[in-house]
Amino acid sequence: MFPHLNGLGIHDPSQIERYSLRQEAQKDVLKIYFKKQKGELFAKSVKFKYPRQKKSVLVDSGSHQYKEVTEINRNLTLIIDELNKITRHETPEEIDVKQKILKDLRHLEKVVASKIAEIEADLEKL
Repeated sequence: MFPHLNGLGIHDPSQIERYSLRQEAQKDVLKIYFKKQKGELFAKSVKFKYPRQKKSVLVDSGSHQYKEVTEINRNLTLIIDELNKITRHETPEEIDVKQKILKDLRHLEKVVASKIAEIEADLEKL
């Protein structure tokens, strides 16, 4: 039913909770977040990077000047279409921006604390 997500190795699309898309330099970064499973501290996520497609666009036909522009990868647009079908069925909630930022900040604190503990444990092994 979702051939492009299956191509990414996602065989149970019902576990997808949300996704984010951002641009880094000449790449688009897609991050897919899965529903948190019982006993997990953090929900799992996977990240995919897609190079942006470059194309030349005619800026001035009189002087034949071209400008190189980038656009989103075609495969990525197909994946996003499938992700939208999965995630759009949920009704959007009105979230207080301040509460969302605080929630994101608390999550970041947990991730950083966990990573620090992991690095310290690795140092102890040396």
